[in-house]
Amino acid sequence: MSNTGNPFTSTSNHKENNHVMISRGGEKKVMKKILSVALSTAMAFSMFASVAFGQTGLTDVNAQYNYLKDKGIFSGFPDGQAHLDRQMTRAEFAKVITKTLGLKEVEGVYSFKDKNYGEKHWAAPYVEAVYAAGIMEGVNSTKKIFGVSNPVTIQEMATVLVRALDLEVPTETNNSATTWAKGYVQAAINAGLVDANANFQSNATRELLVGAAYAVDQELSLSVESYTVSEAGKVVEFKMTDGETVKVTLDKALEANKETEVKFTYQEKEFTEKVTYVVTSATKVEGASANNLKQVVVNFDGEVDEETAEEVTNYSFSKTIDSAVLSADKKSVVLSLKGENLSDTNKLENQKAIKIKVDGVKNADKSKTFSEEVTFTPVDVTIPEVEEVTGLGTKAFQVEFSEPVDRATAISTANYKIDGKSIAGSVEYVNSSTVIVTTELATGDHKLTVNGVKDFAGFVVTPVSYDFTVAVDTEAPTVVTSKSSDLTKVEIEFNEPLRSVGKVYNGVSSKTGTVTRSGNKVTVVFTKENALAVNENTIVIEGATDYSGNSANREVKITPTLDTARPEVTSLTTSVKDNGDISIKVKYSETVNYATNKDNYTIKDKDGKVVTGNGLDSAGHPVREVALSADKTEATITLSSTFKQGTYTLAVAGVQDNAYVPNTILPYTGTFEVGDTTTPELKTAWVEEGTPNTNGARDVSFYLTYNKEMATDGSGSVLERTKYNVKWTAASSTYEALPTNATVEAVTADTVKITVPSTTKQVSANGAELRVTLVADKAGNYAYKNNGYVGYVVVKPSSAVQATVANAVSNTKIAVEFDANLSSIDANDFAIKNTVTGDTYEVSYDGKTSDAYNFVLRGDKVLPADASNYAFVVDATEPNSATEFGVKVQTGFTINLTDKIAPAIISENPLKVTGTGTSYEARVTFDEAIAAVSGTNVVSASVTGVTVSNVQYSASGKDLVVTFTTDKALTTDSVVTIELNSSNESSKVIKDTTKGNAAKAFSTSVVFK
Repeated sequence: MSNTGNPFTSTSNHKENNHVMISRGGEKKVMKKILSVALSTAMAFSMFASVAFGQTGLTDVNAQYNYLKDKGIFSGFPDGQAHLDRQMTRAEFAKVITKTLGLKEVEGVYSFKDKNYGEKHWAAPYVEAVYAAGIMEGVNSTKKIFGVSNPVTIQEMATVLVRALDLEVPTETNNSATTWAKGYVQAAINAGLVDANANFQSNATRELLVGAAYAVDQELSLSVESYTVSEAGKVVEFKMTDGETVKVTLDKALEANKETEVKFTYQEKEFTEKVTYVVTSATKVEGASANNLKQVVVNFDGEVDEETAEEVTNYSFSKTIDSAVLSADKKSVVLSLKGENLSDTNKLENQKAIKIKVDGVKNADKSKTFSEEVTFTPVDVTIPEVEEVTGLGTKAFQVEFSEPVDRATAISTANYKIDGKSIAGSVEYVNSSTVIVTTELATGDHKLTVNGVKDFAGFVVTPVSYDFTVAVDTEAPTVVTSKSSDLTKVEIEFNEPLRSVGKVYNGVSSKTGTVTRSGNKVTVVFTKENALAVNENTIVIEGATDYSGNSANREVKITPTLDTARPEVTSLTTSVKDNGDISIKVKYSETVNYATNKDNYTIKDKDGKVVTGNGLDSAGHPVREVALSADKTEATITLSSTFKQGTYTLAVAGVQDNAYVPNTILPYTGTFEVGDTTTPELKTAWVEEGTPNTNGARDVSFYLTYNKEMATDGSGSVLERTKYNVKWTAASSTYEALPTNATVEAVTADTVKITVPSTTKQVSANGAELRVTLVADKAGNYAYKNNGYVGYVVVKPSSAVQATVANAVSNTKIAVEFDANLSSIDANDFAIKNTVTGDTYEVSYDGKTSDAYNFVLRGDKVLPADASNYAFVVDATEPNSATEFGVKVQTGFTINLTDKIAPAIISENPLKVTGTGTSYEARVTFDEAIAAVSGTNVVSASVTGVTVSNVQYSASGKDLVVTFTTDKALTTDSVVTIELNSSNESSKVIKDTTKGNAAKAFSTSVVFK
């Protein structure tokens, strides 16, 4: 790619613009900068303060003089000498200033009355130029005398600089300049421009003025010679005319192939350069379009890789794609849809927007793989036409249409006439836009008329005549090109369409391939047994026959270009299934093998630790089967709905492509997010009624509390009145819309208040119901997704809060959900009660997780493995726990515990091993009866010093029975270890018999005796 620029596109401040700037009072800042540069060089001659100046170029004053002389800024003397030691007149100084600064010479104006000054005075245009610019004045303003022949003094030069720089002239001075110049000279001294010890009344030499003029000229002529763009448009390096290079790092990378202004400062000069980041390889998908209903054109902003661009599986949308063909300029791809008949449903809908995803296409230099989605609207308003008619000898002709056409109408011979006459023959549907008509034809010119052929919008081809010529064809088809990118596939192109092909074989007649013919192209696929060699192969095509009956056997020499491109992961996406499970889709750049091997995928958290459980085994591999799409380009990993929110990485290894010599993917690690995927729902609703007026009307307020923070804007907003309906009483069967004067407001992040003002409607607490539709939480999850997005809640009085769920999650911990959110918790309000013995256990509050308020038993109290005979109770006579609205928990309320305690192995001597020889049995005892699903790998056995095989397991009461075989007998020093990995938490292979709670993972060992 080329990323160099033309300096003539520069818009920097060049000399031709200076006059305009100087002539405006507000533009003196530019003049300041120019003359400060001039002065800085002049000071190098020791009469002025030393100022650093980075200008490179001519350093010898004589060379500088010759340079300026060639440009017409300085003039020599009649003897041809420079005489740099001589003085310079004010007229000469005016010319130097005008020429150097590029001021416009002023003609026809004569402001001074010097002797001989006027129309014929050579210096008049220069004097008037500096005078008009306010840079120089006369030596006597009253008499209008400029002093054209007077020598320029240093104090005059300082005065010119101060005026041009617009410096402030002080009232207090301390210098040896003449009285009129003291203020100017002091200003120059104060600015550090003039040496305070200089002899200001002395004349300035031509040498001094040459140095100053050269510096100004070089500054004015400093420009960009060329530029180079690198680091993906992030860096531009400008080569300057002084030989230096200026590197500019941009805050935002340049957009490819688009002219952009870049600003930078160099040598105290601001430049604005027009830069184009020329990129031939594509950087983005520009869009898609369709002017017919069977083809989509995907456009890129540059060239793309042919192999990946023509891979159908790299494009996906709601239609089925048949082929992908890259354009000649490699910047667009035509996608043709499957289906040949107008009645097919696999076609675009006219003028209806649709999305298409490009996933896996690489740009030309393969530096980028695209994964982008674009929306387009198909617009088919064009009548199909015949684009070209080609005679194929005297027995057939080919017709190409301007767009895909319906097969049924395209193959009807009744729709074709030659020279106004119906034809006798047949029509072959070569592809969606090409047919070959077989019929006897006389040599010479003919007219074809096509009528009745339809496109996929139902438009009929324009019925006009098309001229074509028929000539006798006596030449058999010949091969034009051939290629092979893999050892099992060959593509051959002929110089004309083929009517038939005999067999095609690789070297010897027994090594045949499967032949597919389309027009003038033949594709041959060989089995691995008949595959090509890596060096030169001879492919024989027997019976290559054209439509004139000319036939020949052809040979072609092919040296395959091996597929050495490794498969890549082009995208990693997550979604939530209807049942709440997390789906991770891994999209590959090509068809792959071994993508269903679960061990090829490893999930870790953001800290690099292997994640286990919730669909993953102890090594972070998926527990469930990995699904592979029908086209073998996308693998789907499924995780449990309980998988925690957060940022994770997926490592992929071991996957190979389908090349004859398989290429293995390089280890890949991608990041994915698991967001908040839990669906919200109403927890509770209660009603408050205001004081009735004399008519019995009062305000009725409904409070609705959700289990999550809810959306207050967008399509899922809970603040839209139309989303709520009320059934006012238990006896009513009608849900009424809220009146238009009803209001909905958020009182907390999870609670809304609906107020129906001045209503006489009767409402029955514990009987009225609210219906809510299409509300979502802040994460965008809609409530009641599996119930038509509609939820119902019974309205309760606001007298008390009750517990709705109490789960015993361990022997010491209970997770409780209430029908309202509690803002204050007093653990002394609650207790755990044995419903059989009546014993109560005190609890402490242990914080809230999700919807659950957690309580732990105090002291050494523990629940049994089966906690079914225990309840969570509110035993305080005056509870303190309440909502932020002051509604307290209901005293005396009782709810039975739900047993969620995982079975665990007993603490003392849980493992016993028996057996002799090479057969052994291990029993692991749990604290309750268990059940086991055999045949998985969640249970493992190992023994020090021996090899273990044939591990089997089953359940017997409270025992997990594990049998295994060893390669030699165990000794009294052998350590036996039995493990249950963490994947059992989601797979529940080992669980209790009463509630189905998954057993806790464990690893326990014992010395064999």
